[in-house]
Order: sequence, then C-alpha cells, then structure tokens
Amino acid sequence: MLRELTIRHSSLPLHSPFRISRGVKHAAEVVTVELRQGDCVGRGESVPYPRYGESMVSVLAQAESLRRELCAGMGRDELQARLEPGAARNALDAALWDLESKLTRVPVWTRLARPSHAPLTTALTLSIDTPEAMAEAAARIADAGLIKIKVDATEPAARIEAVRRAAPAAALIVDPNESWNIETLRDLQPALARAGVRLLEQPLPADADDDLLGFSSDVPICADEACHTTADLPRLRGRYQAINIKLDKTGGLTEAWRLLRAARADGFRIMVGCMVCSSLGIAPALEVAREAEFIDLDGPLWLEHDHAGGVKLEGGLLSPPAPGFWGG
Repeated sequence: MLRELTIRHSSLPLHSPFRISRGVKHAAEVVTVELRQGDCVGRGESVPYPRYGESMVSVLAQAESLRRELCAGMGRDELQARLEPGAARNALDAALWDLESKLTRVPVWTRLARPSHAPLTTALTLSIDTPEAMAEAAARIADAGLIKIKVDATEPAARIEAVRRAAPAAALIVDPNESWNIETLRDLQPALARAGVRLLEQPLPADADDDLLGFSSDVPICADEACHTTADLPRLRGRYQAINIKLDKTGGLTEAWRLLRAARADGFRIMVGCMVCSSLGIAPALEVAREAEFIDLDGPLWLEHDHAGGVKLEGGLLSPPAPGFWGG
C-alpha cells in the first residue's frame, strides 16, 4: 500500500528567552513529518541546528529528497544508508518507528525489549543571565533533582556559585557550549568541585578537544558537540568520560540505540539530551533516556504551548506522553 508523506516547518514560541553561549532563542523552529499508510499515521519531529551546518531549508530539502522512496515503502535500514546523520533523518526515522508501531500494534519499547515508560528525573535548564537572576530562577526550582546551568566564558564561577547557593540540594550539570579553553577549564576546577558539579558538558570546542588528552578533571567531562554517532567513539577515548546522545545528532532513534550500546561497552557514562522542541521530539528520546544516568529532556517545558497529551513535569519528574501519542 502506498503511503502519503507530509513535511512542514513549524515555529513554536517559547514562554521566555533561552540563552546559551551562542545566542538567544525565542521560538523552537522544528520540522514535523507525518507518514500515513491506510488509517495509520507515524509522526516525527526534529530541530535543524546551524552549529552542524543545517538550516530549515536544507533539512526540509533533505527530507523531501526521499519522498518517492518513503511513499513506496522505504524502511529505517535503507533510510540510514540514504541520509547522513542529522535533523532530517531524525524526523523521518521517528515517523517510521511510530508508523511501524501503529501498523503492528507493538509498542516501540516492546520492540526494544524494554518495559513501558515510567516518570524520569530530567534536568531543568537555567539559561544564561546575571548571577543574581540565575539565582532567582534556581530558587524557583530548588526542589528539582537535577539542574543544568548554561554558562559562557564570562563569570562562569559566579553563576555556578549563585545557583548552588539558591539550590543547595540539587545535582548540577554545567554546560559552557564550547565557550571555554583549556586554561579556563583548569582555572575553574576548584569552583566546580566546591559546587559539587556532577557533570561538565562540552567545555571546549569540539575541534580543540585534543587539549583534553592527559588532562585530569575533578568533574567528569561529557562530549556533546564532539559526539554524534557510533563512529565518533574511538576518538573520544582519553578525552571524555561521558557522552550526550541527542537524536538530532544521531539522525534518529535507530542510530541512537546503537550508540548507546557501543558507548556502554566502551565504558562511557550516558547522558541523553535534546534541543528546544515539542513532546513529539522528546518521545523517541525517552526510549534511550530510560537507560541513561543523566537526562536532559526539558525542551518542551520551554514552550508556550506543547502538543496535547505530551510530556508533563509532575512532582519533579518528567511523565511520559499519553498512550498513543507516539510509538505505542
């Protein structure tokens, strides 16, 4: 049976600005895919990211380039061979997983030999602001189990210390988004240790991480921009102790699951993260998140309006989407 494919761009306003070292975001710009076969519809979402050479135009064109094959019945394995890792492949891969689950009436988690979903502790992210403003924001979420602090190279210690004072019990992740150099990293070791930071995410630019060879950090260092797919793992050894798996980098759940297993076998600690997106982008990531030590999937919590039936923050835990929302 032939399929019908819909690909579109959506702009999802945020309730407040999201600031990182690269700039400020006021809306989530997402690609949404729907793949219909008979009465069943599979859905997927992704976020084009300029840091990886992507734009909305390029990602829409990549997805469109496989319209004929997808409508004729292309599966996930062929998709991996036809499209490079990235946002276009992620949206299509998610739609195929969802469609397969609906056609077979077998949930994605069953196909991965895992139990159904339970609520998970996710990091709640503090975007860059003055130390005083970040402390005020941290005080409002002080009961969170895990807080992620966005910083740059300006006053990172002051920002981290302000958040720690305002949220003394929360576990902390610090994310400079490639804005530090090795000297900054070395100088900040005492401040990171005093704050009890649990994980430091991509402090150096990915193309400068040779500087991490032989460096002993007081806090485990996590590869984000430096780790996209399983093929990246060999060069991460000796530089990083953890990896951040994001489906927009791996090109979907199919490769993310391979990366998870390979990284575990190599002894890396696992973090699962996301772009700022809706619950449709988060639902496939939850399949990997249940296997992770650190979870950072609060993207939909930044939206003014998320999809009905999407994830919810309840009692400090991220509850999965309603049954039938995606993959089950």
